[in-house]
Amino acid sequence: MLLKACLNGGVRRAEHPAVPISPAELAADAARCRLVGAGAVHVHPRDRDGRESLAGADVAAAVGAIRRACPGLPVGVSTGAWIEPDPAARVAAVRGWTVLPDFASVNAHEPGAELVAAALHERGVGVEAGVWTVEAAANHRRWRVPCLRVLVECMRPEPADALADAVAILGTLPDDAPPVLLHGEGPATWAVLADAVRRGLATRIGLEDIRTLPDGSPAPGNAELVAAAVALGAG
Repeated sequence: MLLKACLNGGVRRAEHPAVPISPAELAADAARCRLVGAGAVHVHPRDRDGRESLAGADVAAAVGAIRRACPGLPVGVSTGAWIEPDPAARVAAVRGWTVLPDFASVNAHEPGAELVAAALHERGVGVEAGVWTVEAAANHRRWRVPCLRVLVECMRPEPADALADAVAILGTLPDDAPPVLLHGEGPATWAVLADAVRRGLATRIGLEDIRTLPDGSPAPGNAELVAAAVALGAG
């Protein structure tokens, strides 16, 4: 069962002092997470000012640094519309990447999602279809782009609501759907991770999703979050 470490997302240093931002920080953190059980990492490359970026130079720097530190560890990035709202610009960015990640997430509810997914597939990058709602799952079923996996992302903060969303979304997936990775965000993160373990599904953990350990205490960093997930049966 895959356990992915989501190292940084859009988290700022003011939100957590250990969030990795630079390529060197991402590489060092990926190595620590691999040692304690992460089977892949998901990162949001940043520009010189610390802003999330799809620019070729920023993606190359982040992905390249992780690969040098962690040979063979699969590395993925985000293509979220909040990074670049224009779908055509997102497609152009993907086509301009000089160092390709192993996979990239595309949120099915975002404008131009299938076009971005197609550009990734054309370049040989595995597509992760991010599905946040039942409606987004329906959007994804209309795609003509092969996917590496479906990310069932339970974004509501209350654990009961997030778990209900998991049931609803998973119930819409066809029998021949790609492999599923199930995860939550915020206060629901650990409840959804436990549900993923119970179901035997891939999952993820990291500072992008949660900054506290299962007992509610502050997490020193990503490696401690990964180790806690492994202790709960993930990975």
